[in-house]
Amino acid sequence: MEKIPEFIGNHMFLVTLLIAILMLLLWNLFGSAMSGIQQISAAEATRMMNHEKAVVLDVRSADDYAKGHILNALSLPESEIQSRKKELDKLKKQKNIVCSANDAISQRIVRILKAEGFEQVVSLKGGVAAWQSANLPLISDNS
Repeated sequence: MEKIPEFIGNHMFLVTLLIAILMLLLWNLFGSAMSGIQQISAAEATRMMNHEKAVVLDVRSADDYAKGHILNALSLPESEIQSRKKELDKLKKQKNIVCSANDAISQRIVRILKAEGFEQVVSLKGGVAAWQSANLPLISDNS
């Protein structure tokens, strides 16, 4: 135990790097919980869609949406959120699931929607890729 301060003094770069990695790990594990954004799995999303009539908001680009999307998902590209406020007002009281290509985008959209008055909005953890990994189907507009 008495050699720990000596080690820290001799290897300041390594200790700083260790602390930075530990902080990033903790942020990765607990960041979404601390931000107040609930993330759900594909299985939980399916349950919400089937039993709670949750609406899926796909915030990817229109091209990505056309290539494959969750059944009955509403295409809502991030760039159109402000211009479609009247349409979105109807969904404020419903349960909503935001899905995108990655978690960072989904969480940003959830924050925006919560600021707009959405009461029950969650993020699909892992986005559309997680949906596919769970062997759940995507519907293509080209079929």
